[in-house]
Amino acid sequence: MISMKNSYAQKGFTLVEVLIVLTLTGLFAGLIFSFAFGFWRYGYLLEADLNTFVSRLNAGDYLRENVGSSSGLIIQNSIADPNAMNPDPLITSNDYWEPIHAIPGNISVSTGTIPIIYFKRPSLDTSGDFAMNGSQPYEDEYVVYMDGDKDKIFVRTLSNPSVTNNRLLTSCPESIATISCPKDKEIISDIESVDMRYFSRTANTIDYTSIVDGFGNYIGPDFSVVEVAEFTLNIEKKPILQQTNATKSSTIIRIALRNT
Repeated sequence: MISMKNSYAQKGFTLVEVLIVLTLTGLFAGLIFSFAFGFWRYGYLLEADLNTFVSRLNAGDYLRENVGSSSGLIIQNSIADPNAMNPDPLITSNDYWEPIHAIPGNISVSTGTIPIIYFKRPSLDTSGDFAMNGSQPYEDEYVVYMDGDKDKIFVRTLSNPSVTNNRLLTSCPESIATISCPKDKEIISDIESVDMRYFSRTANTIDYTSIVDGFGNYIGPDFSVVEVAEFTLNIEKKPILQQTNATKSSTIIRIALRNT
């Protein structure tokens, strides 16, 4: 005859067995979670690297195509911009961006708007033909600026008002953009800083601050003699599941100018 006491004693798990199962389950769950988390982090890192690579290529293509075919870099826009975001304090209309000169250096991201370069290009009409002013073409102007609040670089286009049926439209900040005034073109995001250098035809460095007159004013060579412009775009991006800007890359863009 089987004892009821022994029958009940053989059912269930001991406390030691339960602890072993819980420990092993927690261990394997931790390993699986660690592997999955690491896999996701690595995937997001690769995605960020690819995005910044594509962004650098697009920015390089835009600058080479548009600045390289320009009439040259300029100190300040001559076409009025009613939405100038960093206006010249000496001009009360606030329609003209602050002057910039051929000064090598680094522009780091900070709050607000920082102009990087201004340049001009021949105007085209809606048929794709040059809009001529006698024997010379009219010219539109472009403002390349850094938006430190968004860590992006944009281009403002300024259409020459003297051109009938100008193919180019003057652009606006995104917050006030319309069909007749499209938003400024974004050329790169996640920008950390831009390094700039300028060279003459003989490969000498151009620096507006290299010569000073008797009154302490800079009178060094300026954009009119710049034949080659070099821009180094430095990008930092924090991928998803990362605590720091793990993706860092730079691209050097050298552009031969056709100054007029």
